[in-house]
Amino acid sequence: MTSDTIQWGVFAGLTLVMALATWWQVNRMGGRSSDSNSEYFLAGRNLSWPFVAGSITLTNLSTDQLVGMNGNQMLLLAWWELSAVAGLVMLAFVFLPIYYRNNCTTTTELLERKYGSKHLRATVSVLFLLGNVFIYLPIMAYTGGLFLKTMFVSSPPLLVMAGGIAAVGAAYTILGGLRAVAVYDTLSGVGVLGMAAAVTILAMAAIGFDFSGIPPERLSMIGGPDSPIPWPTLLTGMIFIQMFYWSTNQTITQRAMASPSLREGQKGVMAAVVIRILFVPAIVVIPGVCAYKLFGDIGDATYGRIVAEVMPSWLSGAFAAFMAAAVLTSYTSVLNSSVTLYVCDLHESFIAARPDVKRLNTIISLVFMVLSIMLVPVYSGAASIINLVQQLNGLLSMPILSAFILGLAFRNVDARAAMTAVVFGVALYAVFTFVWTPIHYIHLMLVTLIACLGVGLSVNRWLFGRRATLGLSFGNQTAAAP
Repeated sequence: MTSDTIQWGVFAGLTLVMALATWWQVNRMGGRSSDSNSEYFLAGRNLSWPFVAGSITLTNLSTDQLVGMNGNQMLLLAWWELSAVAGLVMLAFVFLPIYYRNNCTTTTELLERKYGSKHLRATVSVLFLLGNVFIYLPIMAYTGGLFLKTMFVSSPPLLVMAGGIAAVGAAYTILGGLRAVAVYDTLSGVGVLGMAAAVTILAMAAIGFDFSGIPPERLSMIGGPDSPIPWPTLLTGMIFIQMFYWSTNQTITQRAMASPSLREGQKGVMAAVVIRILFVPAIVVIPGVCAYKLFGDIGDATYGRIVAEVMPSWLSGAFAAFMAAAVLTSYTSVLNSSVTLYVCDLHESFIAARPDVKRLNTIISLVFMVLSIMLVPVYSGAASIINLVQQLNGLLSMPILSAFILGLAFRNVDARAAMTAVVFGVALYAVFTFVWTPIHYIHLMLVTLIACLGVGLSVNRWLFGRRATLGLSFGNQTAAAP
């Protein structure tokens, strides 16, 4: 039996075992809700804290992190994961209590409650969907296919591998909803983190735990002006990127909103903080730095190459299975949250108030899956997939965050002013990205956010005649006098 046959055998066997374990645990959980929206999109509000922690961790940790960050082959990229702790803490103690207080299914539902406008809710939802369908889903399928292709000696073409990942991910979303997605996240998470930690240790052993000879800029945690993360950006746009991703992004917050109580959700989020501190920064950068010493600068092929180098064939097959699981969990999470946004924010508001959720879930999941597969070739030539993701994310993140800040930090803001700020922000950051980039894109995210807030408050005052007042708002603003 060849080593490649052993790899594929172990890969297929473990993948099947995780699928069966997920099926068994989902049936064991019980407590199914008669409310279709709650069941498909919030797991019947029945996720205990370990499943919240596992699902949040694995939703974020996928091949776009492991492949993309290690592909930069420098320690500096760990700042993305270290600063994420601040975003998770904000979710647990600032945003999550507000979502629970307002009984939200989607983060955008909070905007409708604050502004009294389903049109603002729909506008922000469409932006989330554009990001999910045209950026995150195809990139996850691409990086997952790329990783598996570099792991195996003989494998199908990249597009076939990516399509297989997308198809299996859609099956989890269609058949089990968020409950199955969260359980699969958690069960596979133990293996993913364990294997990734093993790769980190074996990679360091492969260079004799000796980092000499590696250029200093690849070992430094203080980024220079031309680095992917110049150190001043940690004090400007970085904190708001994390606030957006962890506290307002439907894909992440949906897990925390699926607990039976606020306290249970907060326990899950804080458990995710502990996991992140202990494991994630090391596993997303150290193997890449070790690979630089072994192979030189090899970009996004780094992680698959180092795994194939340091692991025996039978164990690399197991690792490939867990990495495929990591891709599937992230893909299914984004797909499920995308369907949630479409059904709750768009279809029920503008097409049919009481749709057949099961049927609609199937149709929309398949449509989004096909689109993501078609877009995989668009990203196959990217120089650095993780930097591309973060830069494209700016088109949506700061404009969307401005609507949340205007709604939560100010009273008496007209929904039309917030919508104007969001549209302005998308256009402004598009100029910064594609036409004129005067400073680093992370700095430009803060510039975009401040500009959005300024435009929103100015339009609110001078066009709609309403004077905004600073102060946390937890109720509907529309009754406030102008």
